[in-house]
Amino acid sequence: MAAKKEAAKTLKITLVRSTIGQVPKARATVAAMGLKKMHQTVELPDNAATRGQIQRVRHMVKVEEA
Repeated sequence: MAAKKEAAKTLKITLVRSTIGQVPKARATVAAMGLKKMHQTVELPDNAATRGQIQRVRHMVKVEEA
């Protein structure tokens, strides 16, 4: 019998505010998440590290469960 693996949980993160005028730490966090342009969306795993990154730039991103 084939056992189904549960899909790994991911988050869809969209950059909704520009990094222009933001503190360098916030800019670096956005870049580390793989976001380069406004309204770009990336999917990242739902883990503590990703949640910490989101917390630092929560005013600049929109987060949805994927």
